[in-house]
Amino acid sequence: MRMIDRLFSSFALFLAIAAVPVPPARAAETCPFIGAQALAGAMPAIKWSLISNQDGRGCIYQAGRGDTMMLTVFRNPDKDRARELYATFVKTLGERMPLGAVSGIGDEGQGGTSAADAQRQEASVVALSGDYIVQISVYPVGRRADGTLLGPLTDVARVAIGNVGKTSERFGSCEWLTAADADGFLDTSTLTLQRTGAGSCMMFDREANTMTVAVIEMSRDTVIGMMKRAGPCKHVAIPELGREAFGEHSCTKGNGNAVNIYVWKNGRQASILFAPVKPHPESGSVVRLKAVAAQVYGKL
Repeated sequence: MRMIDRLFSSFALFLAIAAVPVPPARAAETCPFIGAQALAGAMPAIKWSLISNQDGRGCIYQAGRGDTMMLTVFRNPDKDRARELYATFVKTLGERMPLGAVSGIGDEGQGGTSAADAQRQEASVVALSGDYIVQISVYPVGRRADGTLLGPLTDVARVAIGNVGKTSERFGSCEWLTAADADGFLDTSTLTLQRTGAGSCMMFDREANTMTVAVIEMSRDTVIGMMKRAGPCKHVAIPELGREAFGEHSCTKGNGNAVNIYVWKNGRQASILFAPVKPHPESGSVVRLKAVAAQVYGKL
């Protein structure tokens, strides 16, 4: 169940992005789950612009009048966990709107639209196919999310479910972490290693103790600004991993047991995070985590 909770929390965070202004997408950026021509064919009444491809786990679109569409793909370790997560999604979606069965999409699908008096208008389809779940939601601005959206949204979901294998999510391998890195941090007998995107990986144990690596492009000036920022965590410089390397620990907000190390090289910053669910021998210290960070630094 902890795995399901983790995935569902990630899904909620993904949906929250819809409320945040996003810069225009680069012309070369594409969504791996549905092409522009297929999207236009499925929803000809709305002209969508791709705002962001979320590292192969989903896509965010916006229309000229401010409508937002979120397409998310979840890969699970096996079909049983996928069905469990799907049931959670259906239950949560059903609390916001009446749902009905949607046919012709994977193994099973549900869809619906919010009530006329709902504070946030929404039309959503969620579908299960083997190890994968796809959810697509449209949030119109200044109008109802009525049944006229549900048919086209179902067509989009039908295309997307056929392309779920293009997700960046992978289990069992990662370019930044290995199972050996978990020694001393996680329970290696219950370890799951997961590639969660083009530049990110995660591993966790049965208790949901977690180690993650996330690599993004970042200028040196931005990194230096991060090093100087005031915040709820204690900072420590780590010069052996470069002048731009530093750690954060003993935070007074969030997970106070977590430790995070940032390293920078070749225009990219890597964040190496250890986040135990309760106090741990490595809480509040960057000493052992530096060995993992050094390996990541060498790969940048």
